[in-house]
Amino acid sequence: MQVFCSPLRYVQGVSASNQLAQQMDAVGMKPPVLMVASKSARVQAEKAWQESMKLKGWEFSIIDFSGECTPGEIDSVVAKARFLRVGSLVGAGGGKVLDTARAAANICDVPVALAPSIASTDAPTSALSVVYDEHGEVLEYRIFKRNPHLVLVDISLVAQAPVRFLAAGIGDALSTYFESDACRLSRKPNMRGGLSTQAAFALARFCFDSILADGADACVAVANKIISPALERVVEANTLLSGLGFESSGLAAAHAIHNGLTMIPSTHDFLHGEKVAFGVLTQLALEGKPRAFFQDIVRFLRSVNLPTRLKDLGIDVKDSNSIRTIAKRAVQEGETIHNEPFPVTESMVADALIAADALSAQV
Repeated sequence: MQVFCSPLRYVQGVSASNQLAQQMDAVGMKPPVLMVASKSARVQAEKAWQESMKLKGWEFSIIDFSGECTPGEIDSVVAKARFLRVGSLVGAGGGKVLDTARAAANICDVPVALAPSIASTDAPTSALSVVYDEHGEVLEYRIFKRNPHLVLVDISLVAQAPVRFLAAGIGDALSTYFESDACRLSRKPNMRGGLSTQAAFALARFCFDSILADGADACVAVANKIISPALERVVEANTLLSGLGFESSGLAAAHAIHNGLTMIPSTHDFLHGEKVAFGVLTQLALEGKPRAFFQDIVRFLRSVNLPTRLKDLGIDVKDSNSIRTIAKRAVQEGETIHNEPFPVTESMVADALIAADALSAQV
């Protein structure tokens, strides 16, 4: 059976924060509203949120995000939401605050709106959260019964964020097509337990084409704090196209490699998409993609300042213990690497990590 899923509404535009309550109301969300927000998003957009809620006459509270999507942080938000008897939850900021709000909303059984202030991951549109421990290592994926009611992207905020965040989103989005293709070939289930639709795979491919065409120019726009057509297209690719593509087509080796990389302490200061970017190269090496194609992807990653060598993530390729640790975590039972269209072993992943590093060194 094929399954495609998406949020009820996706909104993207200049100063979109001014429309938060109006867009929530349009999809049937109700007050009182509790927002979980990163400090930077709050500084940039709190006034707009407050004015929007005031125009609707909605009760509205904000709490600060701790910085990590842990079970404890999720439980803390749940406790506050239950105390306030909220009708809706909102998450605003980066991927981890959105994951926290989504997980808390699921426990409280209330709708959630997500307002990313950066375009650093494809998580906003999905019905899953990545939960970490206090040390930054991946604990689990939590998959929920429904997608967000609303995803609202204020491109004015994205343009003011450090360019590193946009580049990380490009790294995350780059994986969507390759992982979707692996799941298509293997006929393995997507994140909702069904097979991919033609629409999902087409979106994944369009995502790939979009970021290759506009990724570098979009990064130039953000580096200069301006909004350009290239930036608008890449923000849509990073957030909407990649989000729909990965959830409705599936994940494979690149994200499993990311999870393995989180086991190495030196990677904890790197963003999700930065680690996924090297996961993409490892997946390409694992699948034996042609050298010329591999080199093209390396050149693209370098054009947006994403990692192409293990040393870029603080890992010594000659450290066999680290390589084994990454590989062992990547192939553990239930990992998405087993969605590849062939059996994958720990030794294969270790070899692919080293091969990806060595091939990148030749570009």
